Amino acid sequence: MKIIINTSSMVPIYEQIVDRIKALIRDGKLKENDILPSVRTLSKELKISALTVKKAYDNLESEGFTVTVHGKGTYVAAANAELLLEEQKKELEADLERAIQKGRNCGISDEDIRSLFELILEG
Repeated sequence: MKIIINTSSMVPIYEQIVDRIKALIRDGKLKENDILPSVRTLSKELKISALTVKKAYDNLESEGFTVTVHGKGTYVAAANAELLLEEQKKELEADLERAIQKGRNCGISDEDIRSLFELILEG
């Protein structure tokens, strides 16, 4: 499992870890019952605090992406198609918001943005 963190990013490190693991699950690179590296192993690999990794793993578990078995490790939870779809929709929404904001910053009207969007959808 390859996780790269950007220490100069405004996004907290634990969120970067969460986002990367979710992406690996969505992309099918991590599958149901795959074990994640231990907190200690990942913290050494990334050269960060174990508490940061623990926070990321706790977030993943609370969102239903992983299950932790005490003394055994953290595993990818059973794939929940609705949960994965919702995550993808959230990611798409953020991308669209950025695109709209970029268009507005360039002085493009909402109507022109809407027209461009419809043109792209028509393919």
